[in-house]
Amino acid sequence: MRFLQKLLNKFNGLYYPQEYLCLAQESFYQPLYAYCIQDGKITKDITQLHCFVGYCPLIFALPFAANVWQEQIDIAFTTVPKQLNELLSHKDALATLSLKKIHQQNITNDAIAYYEGHRGHHRFISSFHQCINSINNRLHGQKLGNIFLKGNLHKQVQIAYAIPRKISLITVANQNKYNHFPTDLHGQISDEHYIISLRHAGAACKQVEAAQKIVLSDMQSSTYKQVYSLGKNHMQPLKEYSAFDFGDQLSKCLQLPLPKNKHSYKELVLESSFIHGIHRLLLFKIMHREPVNPEYKTLAHLHNTYATWRHKKGLAGNYLLR
Repeated sequence: MRFLQKLLNKFNGLYYPQEYLCLAQESFYQPLYAYCIQDGKITKDITQLHCFVGYCPLIFALPFAANVWQEQIDIAFTTVPKQLNELLSHKDALATLSLKKIHQQNITNDAIAYYEGHRGHHRFISSFHQCINSINNRLHGQKLGNIFLKGNLHKQVQIAYAIPRKISLITVANQNKYNHFPTDLHGQISDEHYIISLRHAGAACKQVEAAQKIVLSDMQSSTYKQVYSLGKNHMQPLKEYSAFDFGDQLSKCLQLPLPKNKHSYKELVLESSFIHGIHRLLLFKIMHREPVNPEYKTLAHLHNTYATWRHKKGLAGNYLLR
């Protein structure tokens, strides 16, 4: 079985050995655009509007400002900037996602629509290499502690991670004990609200629900190894302050310890939540936000399949390989 896996990896068509590649978000040259399309025409640019908040199933959140309220939407990803009502040719669509609405939330002077992925298609690597990767995932993707992405969901997730996703650190505390862990399923959905998704069966989610208040810190790209190493804390209990390598600063309102080498941070108060798939979608009110230091570069990551396509096209990635 190990020999077969090595053989499949050798012929998977992927240029980089790691599935997810870290990078400095601000230096990422020529990223993809994400457009809602209907009857082949561009109806909305949602590149900066959507929040990627679930991978099992795939979940996107869109604000009222997106003016997208259909029960089903189609999204095209392209390197070519387009105008409203412009036709999008097949050759310009590097990937497409079809999604169905699963939930709607009303917030102050706004609303949020949540969509679940139904079907995805991309041209990041050849059909042959996609088939090899599908076989590899089916045979070797079901590991202990790993969420298995079956069928087309695996391809949908590859598409969603073709846009760099920011990796931030959550700090939570209760009765003078703490936890500190990364998340990349999150985003600011309005001026006052923020969405974070956590596995509802995990210890981290239960800790956040109990505390109701957290600090979310964006991190400098140089911390990529440290941030990845904290992933194990999702399943760890709250611990003493000394168990973590916090910095010297405390957050302004909650007085929670902040990580070293933070880029900026937000203090968040939980308003509501719901479960879908393996995720609990947590809606927070923004209590305080610390201004971004323009000298810092933000840690993010993206998927190897799209990075391979960029490599073949000669597009720089400035990737930080772990």
